[in-house]
Amino acid sequence: MSTTAVTPHRINSTVILAVISIGGLAYAMLSSAVIPALPVIQHALGTSEEGVTWLLTGYLLSASVATSILGRLGDMYGKERLLVLTLVLLAVGTAVSALATSLVPMVAGRVIQGAGGGIFPLAFGIVRDEFPRDKVAGSIGMLSSILGVGGGIGIVLGGLIVEHLDYHWLYWIPLIVIALATVLTWRFVPESPIRVPGRVNWTAAASMTAGFCCVLVAISETTVWGWGSVKTIALLLAGLVLSGLWVLVEVRASEPLIDMTMMRIRGVWTTNLVAFLLGAGMYAAFLIFPQFAQLPKSTGFGFGASLVTAGLYLLPAALGMSLVGSFAGTVARRYGSRLAVIVGSAITALAFAWLAVLHAHPYDMLISAALMGIGIGLAFAALGNLIVQAVPAHQTGVASGMNTVMRTLGGALGGTIVATLITDNTAHSGLPTVTGFTMSFALEAAFLVIAVVAGLLVPAAARQIVRTGTDAGHQPSEVGEAPTAPATVEIR
Repeated sequence: MSTTAVTPHRINSTVILAVISIGGLAYAMLSSAVIPALPVIQHALGTSEEGVTWLLTGYLLSASVATSILGRLGDMYGKERLLVLTLVLLAVGTAVSALATSLVPMVAGRVIQGAGGGIFPLAFGIVRDEFPRDKVAGSIGMLSSILGVGGGIGIVLGGLIVEHLDYHWLYWIPLIVIALATVLTWRFVPESPIRVPGRVNWTAAASMTAGFCCVLVAISETTVWGWGSVKTIALLLAGLVLSGLWVLVEVRASEPLIDMTMMRIRGVWTTNLVAFLLGAGMYAAFLIFPQFAQLPKSTGFGFGASLVTAGLYLLPAALGMSLVGSFAGTVARRYGSRLAVIVGSAITALAFAWLAVLHAHPYDMLISAALMGIGIGLAFAALGNLIVQAVPAHQTGVASGMNTVMRTLGGALGGTIVATLITDNTAHSGLPTVTGFTMSFALEAAFLVIAVVAGLLVPAAARQIVRTGTDAGHQPSEVGEAPTAPATVEIR
């Protein structure tokens, strides 16, 4: 798409950041808002517990597949154009779910919504291409933290909406925000001049899609099938084989969908590993914190909280992520993103370890949630910058897209593992015992300790010079930095 630069009219980078943050926040909230509403939706639609969980599974499947593909398409055809398209898809999917009165169309809407995950890699690319150098780190850090912030807010608002409104408002309210974000993006976000010539490798896309779907479905259904069932093992093996085929196709392709040489860069694979483990921890907390708080006091450990109150136990986490995200730029400049991801992972490990040992009083959960908010906020804000610093500008979209995918895959695995542990440890009354929760908290703490180790393996920042789109007339710039020229916007 050609752009007409208009020098008298310049859009402040703060305005652009605010606009793209709105869409990202709506997407992140939609990812978690349905969690407290699942029992209500199950009863209203007359479906099974297994069926209603597809509102989560379908979303995760779509997000895992679409995020990296949309990031790649943005690098090729224009990030602003693809961002508008992604927001339109998110709006369509949300409208479908809002209008649905049965399970199948609601799940279909959630699958379309999952494509909204492309917002983040596209937004990272826009920031890198358009923002002044001194604002890149802070802006990417804030956008990265929105994934966690929105997820926490979604849990809280989801409980409030289900308690006081019809569950369809779980979709109608975000739809209003998405529509606003779409119009503002079209009007105020400039098109990036950086392009990567090429075409989409649809063979690679198909094999990646099939592989990810098999693995995610197998993981998601383990609470019903069991980890050792023939269906689970067969589907996992099929997913691994298809994923291996995808890698083989990419390695041999002249124009790969995802450059596997990029994935072997130490700064990329270590950051992706940290993202996977942090995603597992965050998503597990979203699932088990409210469940723990809602269990009756007769269990000997539950707090007997209402649906709304249970969601509020995650409010310190959302506030912590928001606060830390707002200081992401200062932290990155003063201490570096590598140290931030190490310290953030360590604080998050401490949050889970706290609950594994101390969970007798509500304030134990509030303290743990606050620690988790600080830790995940710090680490998530650093992840985006680490990825952007590790690759040249023309690979920003696909690299950050894969990092977001790793968070999603980690979230699916972490959530399923803790659900299995809790399900496998129940009393004669059918209610969970404290053992399943304690094991879950300890396991997530272990995951985050591994994330600390992975963070230590992330290479220290190096001042490398790369060429950022010579076909667009750009001069070489440092890795992770945007051109110094202020952003311009085309007149629509």
